Amino acid sequence: MEQSRVERDSMGDVEVPAGAYFGASTQRAVDNFPISGIRFSRRFIWALGLIKGSAATVAADQGHLPVEEAQAIRDAADEVMEGTLDDHFPIDIFQTGSGTSTNTNANEVIARRARELLGEIEGRRVHPNDHVNVGQSSNDVIPTAIHVAAAAAISDDLVPELEGLAEALRVKSDEFGHVVKSGRTHLMDATPVTLGQEFGGYATQIAKGAERLRKVLPELEELPLGGTAVGTGINAPEGFAEAVIGLLAERTGLAFREADDHFEAQAAKDATVMASGAIKTVAVSMFKIANDLRWLGSGPTSGIAEIRLPDLQPGSSIMPGKVNPVIPEMVMQVVAQVVGNDATVTWAAANGNFELNVMMPVLVQNLLQSIELLTAAASGLRNRCVAGITANEERASELVERNVIVVTALNPHIGYDNGALVAKEALATGRSVRDVVLDRGLLSEDELDAVLDLRRMTEGGVL
Repeated sequence: MEQSRVERDSMGDVEVPAGAYFGASTQRAVDNFPISGIRFSRRFIWALGLIKGSAATVAADQGHLPVEEAQAIRDAADEVMEGTLDDHFPIDIFQTGSGTSTNTNANEVIARRARELLGEIEGRRVHPNDHVNVGQSSNDVIPTAIHVAAAAAISDDLVPELEGLAEALRVKSDEFGHVVKSGRTHLMDATPVTLGQEFGGYATQIAKGAERLRKVLPELEELPLGGTAVGTGINAPEGFAEAVIGLLAERTGLAFREADDHFEAQAAKDATVMASGAIKTVAVSMFKIANDLRWLGSGPTSGIAEIRLPDLQPGSSIMPGKVNPVIPEMVMQVVAQVVGNDATVTWAAANGNFELNVMMPVLVQNLLQSIELLTAAASGLRNRCVAGITANEERASELVERNVIVVTALNPHIGYDNGALVAKEALATGRSVRDVVLDRGLLSEDELDAVLDLRRMTEGGVL
């Protein structure tokens, strides 16, 4: 049997595990919400520690906390940021909609650890609410932590990984610039492109996605801290929130600033919807690319097979030698999750009632999970797939040479209707477009040599 101790809060006595840094209020939440076993992410707990430590520093500077107690709070909050106290944040994400339970959890953990750092010196006890929560409310701390965590995860993790993926795709675009192949629209043959052009399009998609994410950062960098309970700022010392936010900006390198309107910042979560939408857009781009890669690599004998994906693992327990496009499939599943997460973020953000949103825990869980999943998926796609792709030039050449849609280049010379007749005859007989045009006397051999230049077709314009 695990040993316990008795803690007291405003509702009475509660038994908590003897070694836990949290107290009575946290234990009540653990007992009340045995729902999913899903806890807040590492990035969110990091953000809470950052906020609590910065608040203590400013409170001491402004004379609202004794210096030594404030330093102990800051040291304990730093441990929260580093993850050494993660085991003491046991509350399920499906809890009170304001996240009050988790704000209280942070207050209790930091307070007890701070008292421990102070050696339980008489008269220096640190109170979770009076000291760790000074000038704050769950109602401005939790939405602030959402913005801080999301902005940092996007800026520090997701955007750099996307930039790396875009660069890897650009390298392949350059490498494959000479490979002429069939273009495809509606999954049907179209006029020629180069494999480099296709990969260049992928690189641009991802680069644009990274840029879209940069554009949502200013929205996330606007912080609700300072509104306290309902947006009025009751019990927040003058200049406190501004100073804390300034310290958050200094410590993270992000351009955090105080909200223009605290009522909007606490009651609505529109900035998170915008961010989730940008994340979903990146996910959709990654799905398109991953899906194309698995189709382009399909085969190896009965598919398109214009590229070769890296062989990573056996693909079947019954078919020897089978190798599957496992990384593209992983990416596509991640995207399915991200699209679902975006729907949850959207619905959660819609439930801001009067002065407070009451679905913040599930909102931040889904928002941060999307960022984390896409970061990992982009890394896997870059390192374990894109970097090892090679072109099957012989197959690409074979398919484009059989592509009757190259007749499109003849339209300015023989007209659309004649071109359609040529294409149909070539398909029906298996003969080349060139032979059919010559037999019909539509162009001379020299004229055809000038017009049916597959490489020039990839460059656009009239041949």
